[in-house]
Amino acid sequence: MGLGVAVGMALQWGTDGQWIDAPAGVGLTKLILDPESVRAQWLAPFTFAASIFMSLLKMLIVPLVLSSIVTGVAGIAGGKEFGRLGAKTLAYYMTTSFLATVVGLLIINLTQLGVGAKLHLQPAEDFAPGEGASLVEIVPQNIFSALSDNGSMLQIIVFALMLGYFISQTKEPHGSRIRGIFESFFEVMMSLAAGILKLIPYGVFALVVKVVGETGFATFKPLLYYMVIVAFALLFHACVVLPLLLKYVGGISPLKWFKAMSPALMTAFSTSSSSITLPVTMKAAEHRGGVSNKHSSFVLPLGATINMDGTALYECVGVIFLSQYYASTGDFDLTIAKQVFIVITALLASIGAAGIPSAGLIMMTGILSALGLPIEGAMLLLAIDRPLDMLRTVVNIWSDSCGAALIGKSEGDKILAPLARE
Repeated sequence: MGLGVAVGMALQWGTDGQWIDAPAGVGLTKLILDPESVRAQWLAPFTFAASIFMSLLKMLIVPLVLSSIVTGVAGIAGGKEFGRLGAKTLAYYMTTSFLATVVGLLIINLTQLGVGAKLHLQPAEDFAPGEGASLVEIVPQNIFSALSDNGSMLQIIVFALMLGYFISQTKEPHGSRIRGIFESFFEVMMSLAAGILKLIPYGVFALVVKVVGETGFATFKPLLYYMVIVAFALLFHACVVLPLLLKYVGGISPLKWFKAMSPALMTAFSTSSSSITLPVTMKAAEHRGGVSNKHSSFVLPLGATINMDGTALYECVGVIFLSQYYASTGDFDLTIAKQVFIVITALLASIGAAGIPSAGLIMMTGILSALGLPIEGAMLLLAIDRPLDMLRTVVNIWSDSCGAALIGKSEGDKILAPLARE
């Protein structure tokens, strides 16, 4: 019997159950409780509450992703001034989001943080890991079947991208009618998501009580390491990758641009919402950064909708962290193909991430579902999510503003001219 098991048995209440050994390298897993025991009865309400909250999150995945992507793509592709400006904007946003996921992928693979982590998450008896989707399978044969399965996330995203584009290409009045329906549906889903996400503190509390009641406090040590690694990855992307683009692609001083955008970045940090920060971002970009209203009014609202560097990075790191954990327990095979699938899905799912606090959680649960992994892990990560949510929102806004500066400069705007006059 390992030392961790012995300590756990010494701390358990009476004869509630027995500890079981985990696979090699993982350590203590969880306490198998007697359903009639006092501890099991105390934990039952928290287990029930956590299960209800996870079901609510699963309920949001498909309709929120579908409506968000369809609305965003239909609006972009249907814009009268899409042309050159739109092409530059999309190229920048897709590039930086891809770079963000690659940064996250490299850092989490170099640290191997999830391997052997003592998260004490026990898969259900019917646990059946998925294989992701091949290049052929990303196009759904039956969209209604895909919409009924959270595991078909990549197929749903591909369908939403196609539907949004062709709505914009459909002649009037039909195109605008369908677009209006999806816009209204998206607003309703945003309200529903905001209402459910207000329950996060209670849902996380219930899950933490359940996990601690079954395993003790050892679970929080790997979570603290995880928080440090995610923060480092976000800061690396914000302080190294994006400034390099500013300096060597646009010839813009990163420090001066940071000074110009400081009001927006502080607002993003305090609100954790790209949507709420948008007016401040536009004002700072125009009056402090020198981006023209014509360019800022196109680039920044579009960025608040589809450009989520911090969210894409966070989803990639979080899903691979949990995948490494399940792989180290012998319940999951984390192949290179699956990591590529995670990167692609995180990149595309970030397009559909709503600009509200903790919205990235919904997208992460969608990717986990697509891999056939339990979403309890994402719930557990929420216990330390608030500071990370604030930080990744700053990264999202910082990337949007860098895009506005680069695109504005390429279109002839006198970037940072207002600061030079101060």
